[in-house]
Amino acid sequence: MPLRTIDLCAGIGGIRRGFELAGAYKNVLSAEIDPYACKTYECLYGENPYNDITSKEFKFIVKRIEYDVLLAGFPCQTFSRAGLQEGFDDDDKGVIFDHISKIIEITRPKAIFLENVDNLVRHDHGKTFDIIIRRLEYDLNYKVIGVTRNLLGEIEFSAKSFIRNSKNFGVPQNRPRTYIIAFDRQRYKKRVDMLENRLPDGNDLCLYKDLNDLLEFKKAPPHFYMASGYLETLEKHKARNRSKGNGFGYVVVNKKEHPIANTILATGGSGKERNLVYDPQEGIAGMKLPSKKTVLNSKGIRVMTPREWGKLQGFIGYAFLDDNHHDNFHFPKCLSDFQKYKQFGNSVTIPVIETMARYMTDCFKILGELPNT
Repeated sequence: MPLRTIDLCAGIGGIRRGFELAGAYKNVLSAEIDPYACKTYECLYGENPYNDITSKEFKFIVKRIEYDVLLAGFPCQTFSRAGLQEGFDDDDKGVIFDHISKIIEITRPKAIFLENVDNLVRHDHGKTFDIIIRRLEYDLNYKVIGVTRNLLGEIEFSAKSFIRNSKNFGVPQNRPRTYIIAFDRQRYKKRVDMLENRLPDGNDLCLYKDLNDLLEFKKAPPHFYMASGYLETLEKHKARNRSKGNGFGYVVVNKKEHPIANTILATGGSGKERNLVYDPQEGIAGMKLPSKKTVLNSKGIRVMTPREWGKLQGFIGYAFLDDNHHDNFHFPKCLSDFQKYKQFGNSVTIPVIETMARYMTDCFKILGELPNT
């Protein structure tokens, strides 16, 4: 019988899909409040995940659901370098972890899987991450992978040991993220000490040789090409920063040997500008589009398409392939490019999640929850 998961702060279901691909898990409840993400989730899984984990109603529901593993990619804006870094002081997002820990307390899942930005471990000089780990270890009595206890029972850990990068898991994207896996010490007692106390460093998957192998050359519609005036503005901005000794500015990522993409971001913006690609097409240079103030640039520079972002995250070309190699990933009709970029940028890299799920499967075998075959 598969282990049952609940998918909190679900987005478009990347964490859920990674666990499903690992083969030993079945989702029984989901929660997401973004209406556009809910529509995509329903397109992919046939169920509307709209639930608010901060509500009493949801806690009432989840308390009566039998499940084994809690999954959550809880909001990262308050902890990211791109955000305001308010952390637990942010009324809307920082307290989400408090609600997750409350759900853990009242339901006691066998295991927990959490994902967040890499800056989580450094936020507020490490105090935020220390609060999270202490709450899991001391208050909730879970064994967090990567944490040890000394002879006095005090926890010890290296924050860096919780960060893994998508580029080591089969996709050409430099995307460091924080991953937290924990098992219920109250249930498993000293057996948790038998688990390998280290997250997977990578996998043997190679979906693409490099970014150029992923890009869909000469297929992007004209509107993905940058207007000449905007490209000139970016060039001047980068030159000013360079003169000050800074490395900030746009990046054409596919001109170097064996290129990989920079982190794609939910906010769009610099996530696009630091992932520009060189892809000249006939008839593009000088074209005038109603949506752009100046003609299209003559240097063959464009942003990556939402489809290419989907490939970077493993949604397209991997996670939804059927036995006939037909790709069943699809967005709802009429979803804007803005929402597509936001949803992919806000999601997870599915091959990373699948690898973490397989690691947890091995742990469950050691703990006696799954047959050791």
